[in-house]
Amino acid sequence: MSATEAPEQAPTSMSHKQILQAMSGLMAGMFVAILAGTVVANALPRIIADLGASQSSYTWVVTSELLAMTATVPLWGKLSDLYNKKLLLQLSLGMFVVGSLLAGFSHEVGLLIFSRVVQGIGAGGLTALAQVVMAAIIPPRQLGKYAGIFGAVFAVGTVAGPLIGGVLVDTSWLGWRWCFFIGVPFALLGIVLLQRTLKLPTVRREVKIDFLGAFLIVAGVCALLIWTSLAGNQFDWASWQTAALTGGGVLLLIAAVFVEARVPEPIIPLTIFRNRTVSLTTIASLLVGVAMFGGTVFLSQYFQIALGKSPTVAGLMSLPMILGLLVSSTIAGQIISKTGKWKAYLVAGAVVMTAGLGLLATIDADTHFGLLSVYMAVLGIGVGMLMQNLVLAAQNDVPATELGAATSVLSFFRSMGGTIGTSALGAVLANRVATEMANGMKAAGMPVPQGGDSGSVPDMAKLPAPLREIVENAYGLATADLFLLAAPFAALALVAVIFIKEKPLKTTSGMERLAEEAGAAEAGEAVASDAPVKDVLVKDDGQDGGSKSTAPTPVG
Repeated sequence: MSATEAPEQAPTSMSHKQILQAMSGLMAGMFVAILAGTVVANALPRIIADLGASQSSYTWVVTSELLAMTATVPLWGKLSDLYNKKLLLQLSLGMFVVGSLLAGFSHEVGLLIFSRVVQGIGAGGLTALAQVVMAAIIPPRQLGKYAGIFGAVFAVGTVAGPLIGGVLVDTSWLGWRWCFFIGVPFALLGIVLLQRTLKLPTVRREVKIDFLGAFLIVAGVCALLIWTSLAGNQFDWASWQTAALTGGGVLLLIAAVFVEARVPEPIIPLTIFRNRTVSLTTIASLLVGVAMFGGTVFLSQYFQIALGKSPTVAGLMSLPMILGLLVSSTIAGQIISKTGKWKAYLVAGAVVMTAGLGLLATIDADTHFGLLSVYMAVLGIGVGMLMQNLVLAAQNDVPATELGAATSVLSFFRSMGGTIGTSALGAVLANRVATEMANGMKAAGMPVPQGGDSGSVPDMAKLPAPLREIVENAYGLATADLFLLAAPFAALALVAVIFIKEKPLKTTSGMERLAEEAGAAEAGEAVASDAPVKDVLVKDDGQDGGSKSTAPTPVG
């Protein structure tokens, strides 16, 4: 048997109608992943209160899903290079359904946290595999035409989530449990649509799963993410817990690099970083994660505390940023598909994103919403031109056999950057708020409380008017500081983007490229001796041990 075979007789190219049909299942899955985070956000205070849990548990309910998603993205990406992508997508959706049902029926916080881990693993699969499948069925030159669909799903899930969550929590005969149940029908619909519409060839070859490397990567990443999530909150940044988590995480990742460099089927092929485009887009994705997610995640809190808006209104107030992202990603995608030129939009996106963060660094509790909307729209426009096109640049410059690894590496580092940025900037926010509140209370002649839970979020409805004004001002100034700190990371992403070399976009899909690579391998096998066959297989598979799993087969 040759190195690759396609038992499913799927076409290597798809029509526009077939692509849209296949995308229906992908978009249902993506909508589920986005809705899971946004619909629960406004319900968490009620959930924690009903379960009688602590502030620490609140943190873990939020963090556990993000940890599981970030840590497992590379594993899903690697599996997509080895096994049936459609089956893996359906498996990730199935895990999401199980996690959602467990969360909805939870009666104690321990089970809720476990269910969020299961949801996170499923979300990791959706995050990695959706873009891998898109690259498999759509040529890079045409990907921009479909970027608007991604943007629309993202916008609807982001905007509708908080509104739906608020309605569910405030409806007595539904309650917060339906915040978890509501995603189940969409996930089941996604599984059915994928089965009916997505036809991908299965590449079969004997493989060895790198279980040791997977364990070391997940353990090392989780140690560092737990540190960034809890440091400054549950323990001091300079403490023995910090030393244990950072030291242990670094040692585990060093061991992972040692293992990945020596196994035949590494989870993250280190050779992929020899590609200049992949390395630079990875660095840019990490920095974008820190800047974008680290800054914007606290906007909802700013709306509710500094501006005194309700959770539902706060969800609507983020609409300018979402619309900016949707419009810019759609227009830039269409132009890229027509012209084949993409680097200018990466550079412009990084510039505009940096400018948007700089503008948001000027806000305070008295900023007019019209001006705030302009600032958020500028940020959204920059992100829309930058984030998706980083993935496009990387996917365009790697062999089809490494599409999954390259895509998941970018998603992994973007999520990693977002987690680090959120945790570090959250600590900055807490310290600045405490300082500004103390200064404001001293200036007003109020006694400054000593000790207590300085990290708790105040209930604005219960505060007297003079103290409420001090709190609003403190959160306004502290939020502006976060954007000021995030802007340099966006500027560094611009530097990384500038050094990316623009290459012509390929006009063949991942399936077609995979068939060409497999055909080249089979042609080499038919005309060459045993040794050259092994050379060809190693080169085409991108794996050090690819030739070990396939013996040359006589032709004829």
